[in-house]
Amino acid sequence: MSEESWTEESREALMKSQKIPIDKELWSVLERTLNHASVEQRRSRRWGIFFKTVTLGYVIGLTLLFTSKTDFSTQNLAPFAHTAVIPIEGVIAAGEAANAYDLQRNLEDAFEAPGSRGILLEINSPGGSPVQAEYVYQALLDLKASYPNKPVHAVIGDIGASGAYYIAAAADTIHASPASIVGSIGVVSSGFGFSDLMEKMGVERRMIIAGKNKAMLDPFSPESLADRAHMQTLIDATHRQFIERVNEGRGDRLNQGDDDLFDGRVWNGEQALEFGLVDSLAGPLEVAREWIGAERRIYYTTEEPLVNQISRELGFGVGTAFSWIGRQGIWNSSSLSH
Repeated sequence: MSEESWTEESREALMKSQKIPIDKELWSVLERTLNHASVEQRRSRRWGIFFKTVTLGYVIGLTLLFTSKTDFSTQNLAPFAHTAVIPIEGVIAAGEAANAYDLQRNLEDAFEAPGSRGILLEINSPGGSPVQAEYVYQALLDLKASYPNKPVHAVIGDIGASGAYYIAAAADTIHASPASIVGSIGVVSSGFGFSDLMEKMGVERRMIIAGKNKAMLDPFSPESLADRAHMQTLIDATHRQFIERVNEGRGDRLNQGDDDLFDGRVWNGEQALEFGLVDSLAGPLEVAREWIGAERRIYYTTEEPLVNQISRELGFGVGTAFSWIGRQGIWNSSSLSH
């Protein structure tokens, strides 16, 4: 079927060739329908070409954008004097943003940067895994030994408790706001017991184990005093390790007075200063300017891989485009191809 409109001669020739006469009004409707279908086909092809071009340009633009961001990374700013900031935010655990692997990499980059005059740990965390905290603590000690001219200072924001304070203890000094929550030098392990509830409901617990203590602290079985005692030894050992790290880091600056600083309680910034848990009441800018001597701060964080950023942004963009096109009624089956 030609895309051009039918001529009068064409209509007459077709009408004469038909055994059944075709009404002129019916023919006019047929002609408009065919012409409209032809226009829709051309429109669909144009939109197909347009969308493919936009998608290609989008991919190229994102690639150039993120490549340019990489060119202006912290490593390229490193020759300028600055305070290298390592954020420690949220729960400290494997799989979380504040995990030991990423924090160690960020610390290594910060120490290695020739322009960094000191390291600032910007802490806002309730704590988390003692294992992850120990990894970061030891990494700080190793890096401090390798770069003795680069001091490490910790600044506690809203909260720096438990495992977060564990890490802060490795810093040369610790600072906080008067209202900051500091401390919680203790260890906790908690759970629930449902054995009495199951008995009342008539539910029977069936469990097969190899190793008599494999089901230790099973929440659906009655509590065993032997299991509880064993767990207490583990908790106490971890607590002693925590206390040792705080004593190593704080030393003679600790002033316990009549209070036991290691009983798991938390303190505000002013109390923490009185007890020697922090060295001053100051914020990140003040510490960078007065304690490190480099007011300019550069954050060292683990960047998302370029391919992940592109795929995430492209996925959102393509999805939005499809949604918009669908609402406009532009797409039809003829515009999609393999």
